[in-house]
Amino acid sequence: MATLERGKYGFAFASGMAAMTTVISMLKTGDEVICVDDVYGGSERLFIKVAAPRWGLKVKICSMEDPGGEMRKNLSPQTKMLWIESPTNPFLKIVDIRACVDVVKKYNKEILIVVDNTFASPVLQNPLDFGADLVLHSVTKYIGGHSDVLMGAVVTNDERLGQELAFLQKAMGAVPSPFDCFLAMRGMKTLEVRMQRQCENAAQIAAFLSKHPRVSKVYYPGLPSHPGHLVAKAQMRRFGAMISFELKAFDGLADKEILKTTVKLVQSCKVFTLAESLGGVESLIEVPSVMTHAGRANMPDSLIRLSIGIESVNDLIADLENALKLAYLPGFNDI
Repeated sequence: MATLERGKYGFAFASGMAAMTTVISMLKTGDEVICVDDVYGGSERLFIKVAAPRWGLKVKICSMEDPGGEMRKNLSPQTKMLWIESPTNPFLKIVDIRACVDVVKKYNKEILIVVDNTFASPVLQNPLDFGADLVLHSVTKYIGGHSDVLMGAVVTNDERLGQELAFLQKAMGAVPSPFDCFLAMRGMKTLEVRMQRQCENAAQIAAFLSKHPRVSKVYYPGLPSHPGHLVAKAQMRRFGAMISFELKAFDGLADKEILKTTVKLVQSCKVFTLAESLGGVESLIEVPSVMTHAGRANMPDSLIRLSIGIESVNDLIADLENALKLAYLPGFNDI
């Protein structure tokens, strides 16, 4: 993992959340974390419902799309860590990592900058190259690649941070099994070729969705219309294989019927599997408002998240086309 992320020190954990828990254990009561405003539901839950009320960490959630704006205003003498995802989950926002590093380190060079690189993978993006202190992965996702591994990883170039992580890893004990390590090593052998196919598929699917009359918005950094497209183009080697999109209130469909229609759509897919997780060779579809991000305020019921796999892109597009038709048919029964 260290080699993939162009780092010197790599550490494996029992899950991505175990890796995150170990990283934030580097802080102490009263320290402040600034977290990007669109983040994995489990990360948000750990910060807001565990770290803040039980460990005494101060947590601020803010936009990082303009590092010199809201993020800069939230920096304080208590700030000890910046938590970044790019692309974010599930709205695929793009954070300019180097710009964030420049702003934060100018304010206080001791603030640790952590980038969760799970969505991009080391094939598409290397945050340490942009000045991040730590890069984190849910190895469960793209690194493993076959939906049969549960693991996390953290990589750094800093010797002091490496020593502290080694101590915490041993002291806290959230380490993976040897067999999971074997499976992750197996997954790494095909990571680049999988990502190539998945990104190619995603680009075509995003283009298809962006022109569909029953889709109101498509969130994919590879589209020129995406507000973070130019930053993603400079920061990433490809645009990733995650797509989110929103359904349009179509043919007089009332807002209160949107969730019902969204559920109908995801249930009617045959090639896409209705499931949480992401990054495997199979394509997945889910509804964040009632699945991965249930409980988050202002999560639209019309939002659908896709993890694009390596299947025939024609089959995937046909599956979505069929589901978009079925979801809007009057009297369509849930599967």
